[in-house]
Amino acid sequence: MTTPTEWLDLVNERDEVVGAVTRDEAWARRLPVRVVNAFLVNRAGQLWIPRRTDAKRLFPGCLDMSVGGHVERGESYEAAFRRETQEELNLDLNTVPWREIAAFSPVETTLSAFMRVYELRSDVAPAFNPEDFSGAEWLTPAELLARIEAGDPAKGDLAELVARCYGP
Repeated sequence: MTTPTEWLDLVNERDEVVGAVTRDEAWARRLPVRVVNAFLVNRAGQLWIPRRTDAKRLFPGCLDMSVGGHVERGESYEAAFRRETQEELNLDLNTVPWREIAAFSPVETTLSAFMRVYELRSDVAPAFNPEDFSGAEWLTPAELLARIEAGDPAKGDLAELVARCYGP
């Protein structure tokens, strides 16, 4: 079964749309595109950190952000965040407190893409999509960074994002 072609906005160094590119081409050629990431945080300051399924094409079996995905062609960052949160966590953003906590550029950081980062607040683990994640656990930022440092495989931008958003 072939997956449908995923089209993304191609952006310049100022995050302005200059064209369109397929997801595969963007990553193969390291072209600048947009992504969203989010962390679900509980009252104790722990992050809900899922593990990607082994069936994932990129970063199989790796620790991941609570929510993450590409901004599709013609889509806003917030619309992508709403869509990805619904798809991955089965959460409607109208029912849970959230806020944007950061915006990053691959020109000014070592992160992989232009990125908006959001924070969701809840003490309840979500009923996540089992096609995306095989499990999850609550970890403090320090515990998560220690696990990654000790060799637990993680998605590429995870450690840098946690350090930038929640301190070293």
